[in-house]
Amino acid sequence: MDLDLGGRVAIVTGASRGIGLACARALATEGAHVVLVGRDADTLEGAAGRVRSAGPASTVLPVVADTTDDTAVRAMVERAVGELGGVDVLVNAAARPAGGTSIPPLTELTDDAVLAEVDTKVLGYLRTARAVAPHMTAQGWGRIVNISGLNARRTGSIAGTIRNVGVAALTANLADELGPHGVGVVVVHPGYTETERTAGMIADRVAASGRSEDEVRAELAQATSLRRIITADEVADVVAFLASPRAVSVTGGAVAAAGGERGVVHY
Repeated sequence: MDLDLGGRVAIVTGASRGIGLACARALATEGAHVVLVGRDADTLEGAAGRVRSAGPASTVLPVVADTTDDTAVRAMVERAVGELGGVDVLVNAAARPAGGTSIPPLTELTDDAVLAEVDTKVLGYLRTARAVAPHMTAQGWGRIVNISGLNARRTGSIAGTIRNVGVAALTANLADELGPHGVGVVVVHPGYTETERTAGMIADRVAASGRSEDEVRAELAQATSLRRIITADEVADVVAFLASPRAVSVTGGAVAAAGGERGVVHY
C-alpha cells in the first residue's frame, strides 16, 4: 500500500532514540522529509544519520529544541516551515522515560514529580500541536499522532496514568477542533516496547526481584496476546499508517500498539 507520504514534511519530537527514532525512520522510508527534534545535539545528529540511511531520498533536518519551552517549540516549527516549505505531519514522542522500579507510593509522590510529567508529555504535546496547527489548517490537511502508553488504561503509577490519560484527552479535543479543517489527530498507546532503554529496565527488575533476566522477560511477554515484547519498529509501522492520508477515517480515538492486552475487552 502506498501511504502517500512521499514528499510530505513530518516533525517528530523525541526523535533521538526509542519509539521517536523508529517513527522518524519509518516516515523517511515512506519518502517523507523528516525534522528530528531532541534536546541533545550529538545524540540527535547520530539519530539523523540513521534516518538518512532509511530514506536516502528524504531531507532529514535535526533541530535541537526542548518541548517544555514554548519559544523553542515555535522557533523549531518556523525553521521546519522555512527550510522545508511547510509541515504535514506531527508525531509527538518526547517524554520522560516510563517504567522502572522506582514508582513512589502516594505518601512519597511530590507535586513536582507529577508536574514534570505533565509539563513534558501533556503540555509538551500541546505546545507542538498549537505551533503546527495554523500551518496544517491553512493548507486544509494534516495529521498529528500522539504517542502515549497503556498506563492510560491501568493503575500502578499515579503520575504515569495521569500523563497518559491527559494525552488521550488532549487528542480527542484537538481532533474535534481541527477536524473540520482537514486535520486528523490520534493517540497511540504502546505497551512494553523493546528500545535502547529495555536492557536497563529489565536489569532494574532483576536486581529488585532476584529473578533472572529470562524470567523477567517472560513475565513481560506473558502480558501480551502475542506472548512477546513488541519492538519500536513495529510501533512505528502503526504510526506511519496513522500519519498518512490513508488513515483519514481514524481520528480522535486511541490505538493500542502493544501486542494485545490479555484478558481485557475495550469497546
